[in-house]
Amino acid sequence: MAGDENRPGRLGLPIAVLAAAQFVMVLDSSVMNVSISQIVKDLDTTVTGVQLAITAYTLVMAAFMLAGAKLGDILGRNKTFAIGCAVYGTGSLITALSPNLTLLLIGWSLIEGLGAVMVIPAIVSLIAATYEGKQRALAFGIIGGVAGAAIAAGPLIGGWVTTEFSWRYVFAGEVAMIVVILLANRRLPRAPMAARRPQLDVAGVLISALGLGLVVFGILGSSEWGLIEPRGALTIGGTEITPFGFSAVPFLILLGAACIAGFVLWEERRERLGRDTLLDRSLLKIRHLQGGLTTLLMQQLILLGTFFVLPLYLQVVLGNNAFDTGKKLFPMSVTMFIAAMLGPRLAAGLSPKRTAQAGLAALVAGAVLLLATINVQLDRLDFAIALALFGVGAGLLLSQLGNVIMSSVPPSQTNEAGGLQGTAQNLGASLGTALIGAVLISSLSTGFAENVKQNPAIPPSVQQQLTKVADQGLEVVPVDQVEKTATDKGLPPDQAKAVADDYGQAELQAMRRAIGAVALFAVASLWFTRKLPGREKRPEAAEQDSPVERAPAPAEAVV
Repeated sequence: MAGDENRPGRLGLPIAVLAAAQFVMVLDSSVMNVSISQIVKDLDTTVTGVQLAITAYTLVMAAFMLAGAKLGDILGRNKTFAIGCAVYGTGSLITALSPNLTLLLIGWSLIEGLGAVMVIPAIVSLIAATYEGKQRALAFGIIGGVAGAAIAAGPLIGGWVTTEFSWRYVFAGEVAMIVVILLANRRLPRAPMAARRPQLDVAGVLISALGLGLVVFGILGSSEWGLIEPRGALTIGGTEITPFGFSAVPFLILLGAACIAGFVLWEERRERLGRDTLLDRSLLKIRHLQGGLTTLLMQQLILLGTFFVLPLYLQVVLGNNAFDTGKKLFPMSVTMFIAAMLGPRLAAGLSPKRTAQAGLAALVAGAVLLLATINVQLDRLDFAIALALFGVGAGLLLSQLGNVIMSSVPPSQTNEAGGLQGTAQNLGASLGTALIGAVLISSLSTGFAENVKQNPAIPPSVQQQLTKVADQGLEVVPVDQVEKTATDKGLPPDQAKAVADDYGQAELQAMRRAIGAVALFAVASLWFTRKLPGREKRPEAAEQDSPVERAPAPAEAVV
């Protein structure tokens, strides 16, 4: 399509199909977050169970994204894209029909996740193979804009459908969209096959997936089992696992880190033997790629952690339904989309590094303002301003990091770069849900226990019982449900009211601490931006850089 390079507006059917697939991939998580309360009720499960499903979904994608990218080289981009869409659609159908949490985990977290790991890298590589020059830059820009639109529209779409009908209809709608995408995909031009089909490093896939899984599983379990001192316990076959009297969490994290180190050694060995590897490790030496991937991971950690806490606050504490939740999150959605579209222009005047740093500063400001607004009564104006600031920060980051990652590598390696981008993105998302969720649950449990111990309206015998329950980890539930449960357990009305008040105070404090953790992560993320591209060097200096190390001009960069 080189002959059309001066007509960048004529992208045709391929970009429409790929953009539709990108929209579906991004829409899923935001829909699930605003539907937490309804899913808990419908499947007779808990917030922790839905947190597990959300974390497992992104973890599956993080663990297997490199394998999905490699399948594009083995099977061909078009075939991998079609197979991935079919797998994803199957998972969406199972999710829509799920009668319990187990089937939700299988359909959404596992099968949809495995479909996504084939689709997401294929989208990147198909764009690179189909378009050239300005058309390619425009196509990547459209994909980035569609991702921002899906994030912006997700809470409203999911909230409205969940409130008026059921969250299941969202996933049923995804099935219909996937069918249309598969039918249209047959008319797309075929991307050229690789000159040599590599072999899939199955052992590398398993080792890396196990390592990532253990790390995130350990972090996720910290709210229930305790970080160091055992609160509850990991139970296997009825046996409580508390190694040397400590929580299982640090041991799971260390074991996961050992597996990741083993994966690196395994890849080095295969490279020495001249065998195909899961990842070209030389890519990780590219400075701009390092900065893009690490900042992207932190961006997703911050965003998904926030998207986990805010819907809980709006639905559990304030009692909003899913649609009202989506409407209250709308200021963040709108400013995120606008900032994502304007980010490339801002970067042209500043640099990707300064734009990303401005985005992180806006995230910090938004999180700090959110801390002041989380209460039993919502200050709509302050809350909207805080969300708008948060959206600006997220949008600026969204506009830059994909740009930096994809423009840091030669065109022949965009497929692997897409796999790395998907890995960082989804690992950050799973860590965000796990870490911020762990802060929320652990703060709730300890705060409630402290409140109960200091409350003279609660008899010492009841205090001991409640403290013991809190030590096992508490669920995030409405305050009136706590009062009803306490009454059902035989407590007099005044004591039940005191218990509920203590729980409500602990719940608000826990949510403030979770948002405070978001602010701290945003501040820490500034460290990773140091490797992002700064202002362009003078031409004579830029010529001394390698083609891979040098980022392109913002006008030609990939969004």
